[in-house]
Amino acid sequence: MKILLTGGGTGGHFYPMVAVAQHIRKISEEHKLLQPEMFFVSDQPYDEDLLFRNDITFKKLSTGKLRLYFSIQNFFDIFKTINAVIKALFMMWSIYPDVVFTNGGYGAFPMLFAAKFFRIPVVVHVTDTVPGKVALWASKFAKKVSIGFPETADYLDKSKTAYTGNPIRRGLTTPLEQGAHEFLKLEKETPTILILGGSQGSQIINDIIVDILPNILDKYQIIHQTGKNNFEEVVSRANMLIQDSSYKKRYKPFKYLDFLALKMAVGASDLIISRAGGSISEIAAWGIPSIVIPINSSAGDHQRKNAYSYARTGATIVVEENNLTPHLLEAEIVNLMNNEEKRNQMAEATKKFAKLDAGEKIANGILEIALGHEK
Repeated sequence: MKILLTGGGTGGHFYPMVAVAQHIRKISEEHKLLQPEMFFVSDQPYDEDLLFRNDITFKKLSTGKLRLYFSIQNFFDIFKTINAVIKALFMMWSIYPDVVFTNGGYGAFPMLFAAKFFRIPVVVHVTDTVPGKVALWASKFAKKVSIGFPETADYLDKSKTAYTGNPIRRGLTTPLEQGAHEFLKLEKETPTILILGGSQGSQIINDIIVDILPNILDKYQIIHQTGKNNFEEVVSRANMLIQDSSYKKRYKPFKYLDFLALKMAVGASDLIISRAGGSISEIAAWGIPSIVIPINSSAGDHQRKNAYSYARTGATIVVEENNLTPHLLEAEIVNLMNNEEKRNQMAEATKKFAKLDAGEKIANGILEIALGHEK
């Protein structure tokens, strides 16, 4: 049995695919099935170590990108995409999987075109409220479609669409509280705020968090995932602002929080500030109140729609980027941290949104199709 994963480009797309792959392996083991060969096809591996640890073979396929603004690159990328489709046809023929699983993205188009050409079954998962162009196109010939937000069903064929929620990597749904403060060198009695700016970090969130550090470190400690490319600049600015503060050790910046560090950071945190991509499903699973700041320019305005879909449960507060100022964010933080009853209500509301069995449900659907295609 062979299963091909295609898509990626951001953590919000990559990690749910890996989560499903993990559940496929777990179900195969439980039912004493032969472990499937799994392949991930994209323009870059995103996280080579995670692919290796989950026995997923990476196949590189670069393609063109359709930009939603005028660019001369759009013209040249037409030829890149045509070339990628030709390569995808040969690659698909050489692998010939029993099923293809995707969550869209421009990088998935060539392999999905090849799957359609060879009539190989396709399963689509839409992680955001608004399907991307490739996911929407693929959903028309897909065998099954799963969605992370209930509103997404309005864009799709409801007869083959299931609201599963977004899959989360195995083990990540359970925060690690024991040993977290020691691991991250945190003070046990000081409330903790975790900042997650998305897989690449967020310049605007980084800047505002650094600006308000002098005003909040006397009350809270901050775990700040800055993004790898932003780390040096953020740390340099923060050091200038808090170098004379007696609380400067309460600021804990990280380029990136790996699996263990993230579980520890979540286990120690009382509040999360985050973008509104795939992290929303993780925050809901963790049961922690949050402030989410959607990206203004996300395709189809999906981050803003994600944020308000989640906010309707009462589990989060949405601060739009256009309104985001240091004073406003500081006020929202202080108001929430001073209101334990409100935070408890928000934590309880996360249960309305969290779908802890999403990965298992999608994996079962993929295996059902793959085993049927094998016969």
